[in-house]
Amino acid sequence: MSLTYKESGVDVNAGYETVKLIKDYVKKTYTKGVMSDIGGFGGMFAIDKDQYEEPVLVSGTDGVGTKIMIAFMADKHNTIGEDAVAMCVNDIICSGAKPLFFLDYIATGKLQPEKAASIVKGVSEGCIKSGAALIGGETAEMPGLYAEGEYDIAGFCVGIVDKKKIIDGSKIIEGDVLIGIPSSGIHSNGYSLVRKVFFDHKNYRINQYVEELGTTLGEALLIPTRIYPKLILELLSKFEIKGISNITGGGFYENIPRMFPEGISADIRTENINVLPIFNLIQREGNIDIDEMYSTFNMGIGMVLCVGQDLADEVISYLKGLGEIPVIIGRTVRREGGLKICHKQK
Repeated sequence: MSLTYKESGVDVNAGYETVKLIKDYVKKTYTKGVMSDIGGFGGMFAIDKDQYEEPVLVSGTDGVGTKIMIAFMADKHNTIGEDAVAMCVNDIICSGAKPLFFLDYIATGKLQPEKAASIVKGVSEGCIKSGAALIGGETAEMPGLYAEGEYDIAGFCVGIVDKKKIIDGSKIIEGDVLIGIPSSGIHSNGYSLVRKVFFDHKNYRINQYVEELGTTLGEALLIPTRIYPKLILELLSKFEIKGISNITGGGFYENIPRMFPEGISADIRTENINVLPIFNLIQREGNIDIDEMYSTFNMGIGMVLCVGQDLADEVISYLKGLGEIPVIIGRTVRREGGLKICHKQK
């Protein structure tokens, strides 16, 4: 008896169908530098050398963690790709790098073209929001490794910044001001704890309407990670931003200190933070200590900027003019040791 690849669980025709379905989503992301088309062995992107004196490429790669399991539970797959883009581009913008291009990797037990296209549609949306071109990717069918209906997604992006404009935190001094920019929700971190609270500890249903959230639990948990590069690049064109921190895994305690030079830390005050309802619900239902919350989640602040105290009011005013709701969350101090957070009530 002669076996075929399809009989082993891999259907190459499903791959061809997927490529057909995603072509339009991919082409929507194309920018001036794109030199290749979908289906090639490598994505090509030309750098405009006239725009940069000493161009430096900045790269980042990430996935969406166990948030993907919420997508499985809700059977909703058109936003998880946006999360994958956000997790990468939000990291490289912390160096001041403009996203140039993005590649995705989707692995699944059995390739379902319509589902794969839905995922890539989210990737396309994220790329458009960040200004990155989707110039390549891989969809891998791996029966036996992933259960049928399950998949994982990861991404990789490259950005560019002039060497003299790299943001590395070296200019941060004592007394600088930390400005928080709101998040859209949980973003893509802490979902193992989220699932533990809602589905193991409290037995919520994914489609359960929660009055406090004004939506179903699943809809609240799948709000896409906010994408910040275009906003940050606009600020960088007008102000000196000394440091930028993306509040991802590790929350405030791990991520804010990453932008500080040696000998500098910060005192954070939380009374100005508009803690989103989803975080209040998680804390209450899980009986979670407040410090644990701030070391796991963004609590409603997705990005933190460090600016000189002479610029703080101007930066805040400019952000408000763009429709943002920025808040001062603390100041830098000269101190060896970790971040200190004061949880005072409003």
